[in-house]
Amino acid sequence: MTVYAIAHSRIEDRKQFDAYVAAAGPTFAGTSAKILAVDEASEFIEGELPGPRTVIVRFDSADEFHRWYDSPDYKAARKLREHAAVGAFVLVTGFAG
Repeated sequence: MTVYAIAHSRIEDRKQFDAYVAAAGPTFAGTSAKILAVDEASEFIEGELPGPRTVIVRFDSADEFHRWYDSPDYKAARKLREHAAVGAFVLVTGFAG
């Protein structure tokens, strides 16, 4: 079943974060991942989020998402993000059909 990985973040170190983005992009190769949205100035309607950057990525399944997220290549890219941004990352299951 389709899942959506949704990240909200506040960038603390733009140079380091840009290095993360450059390293993370190629890790999607060979997956069903489709980047649906990247917004650096999301409009908050209710509640609190860590920052205005929102990214939404669709995967064909939760298993595929976890294979990507736990892959050695993405783990290496994540290290670049650790001190570059503060955020939250959730996985949401889509509707069947």
